Amino acid sequence: QVQLVESGGGLVQPGGSLRLSCAASGSTLETHAMAWFRQAPGKEREGVSCINRSDGSTYYIESVEGRFTISRDNAKNTVYLQMNILTPEDTAVYFCAADPDLYCDSGQALSALDFHSWGQGTQVTVSS
Repeated sequence: QVQLVESGGGLVQPGGSLRLSCAASGSTLETHAMAWFRQAPGKEREGVSCINRSDGSTYYIESVEGRFTISRDNAKNTVYLQMNILTPEDTAVYFCAADPDLYCDSGQALSALDFHSWGQGTQVTVSS
């Protein structure tokens, strides 16, 4: 089972940017579908973005489309989430997730139940 460690969270002003990193050990991320979820206080965990293992295709929820970019560096066994034009609504704990069998379908919302491995999360706070 792959172990995941997120980093890069913090406090940023509205309109600012952050890049989250998810470093893996125990297995290669190249063989996993990788996703970022987020959970705000009092809300359910929400799938934000996914990158597939086979073709590198990506998925984003509508609210982050055009602002967030998911990518992977197989040599570093790391997945990134570049977040631009952040708003207070993006404030949440962001989690990295991995699954060796899943294919993220652009027509279907991400489900946390489909992912086998999780990181501990990193806090992102967007506030002036």
